[in-house]
Amino acid sequence: MVDLDDRLRALRGVSAELARELRGHALAVDADPYRMEPHLAIGAYGVLRQTMTPRRYTDGPLRVGRFEYPPGSCLDGVVRDVELAYGDAGVLLACPGPGLAGILVDQLADDAQRDHFYGALATDAAWSFFAVTEPGRGSDASALTTELKRETPDCYRLRGTKRYIGNGSRGGIGVVFARTGSAPLSIRAALVEADMPGFHATGLDMIGLRGACLGEIQLDGVPIPAGMLLGNHLPALRRGLWGAMRVFNTMRAHVAALAVGTGLALVDLVRAERPGAPGIDQLRARLLACRRLVYTAGAAVDRDRDASGPPGVAKNAANALARAASRWAVRSLDPAALLSVPLLEKWTRDVCGFEFMEGTSDIQRQHITRSYLKSRSAR
Repeated sequence: MVDLDDRLRALRGVSAELARELRGHALAVDADPYRMEPHLAIGAYGVLRQTMTPRRYTDGPLRVGRFEYPPGSCLDGVVRDVELAYGDAGVLLACPGPGLAGILVDQLADDAQRDHFYGALATDAAWSFFAVTEPGRGSDASALTTELKRETPDCYRLRGTKRYIGNGSRGGIGVVFARTGSAPLSIRAALVEADMPGFHATGLDMIGLRGACLGEIQLDGVPIPAGMLLGNHLPALRRGLWGAMRVFNTMRAHVAALAVGTGLALVDLVRAERPGAPGIDQLRARLLACRRLVYTAGAAVDRDRDASGPPGVAKNAANALARAASRWAVRSLDPAALLSVPLLEKWTRDVCGFEFMEGTSDIQRQHITRSYLKSRSAR
């Protein structure tokens, strides 16, 4: 388990302070997640962009007292996100910036591609998207059918449909995964801009975590310059799904952090409405223990970006515990509180969304099993 040092405790402290402001925007963002102008000055958004954007595109790393927090650390990120999600996970997911696409760009892009990507996100109201999932394909990224066909030596055409894409309906630039052929190594990632001809995006109806603005993207012959294919300078094994799996490993730890933060918020909401509710201390203790598990997963990803076991364990445990916390909160306050306590109703919807972010529980069990068998074989 990870014990926080002074540096990480300072980050946790400032994140907890910023979470109070997030809480104040929760219901408004949930009601209309596309009307973000009143929320763009949220202090936490500046911290998020600063800790997710490479130094060369910012004024420098985040500083809290004598400590610096350069971008790229998964442990730093989950320590931050547990506290911010205590404010509200939906508002957190509505933050403009590089998001998942930025993690992939940092790994696979060359300097010119990074400049292009981060230049497009230079304003405070620019979102990105990370398009892997397709209709009818579930969590099987290797089964995608979106086609990236070479038309000339310098241009490809992109055809297919992506669905359930975070910020897919408002992102201005992002990454799309597609096939250049039928072989496993033919899956490639390309930088795509939403104003390109043939790119059409629509929003999807959402029940929880509405700030994520899931969308469907139709790609009808979108022209892709050859220079926008990521990983041309890398070996073939490291151009496609290898990069996606690393992004998923990182983000599973972050989703676990969001779930733990939301669970702790539910416990404290009940404490404020009904002090001494049965089971409150036990549930809080379980959530705090799960928080340490999330920290451990973040540290494991920092040691090895290919580690799928620890973030899978953390996401499964945190997701189940957050859902248990929401059910307990409704029982403790009475179902009528879903009408009289708006945040209870919102968070009860939100916790259901964590199950489907970066792979369902069944998918996580497969990752955990493979990781265990691999480590046992190595021993």
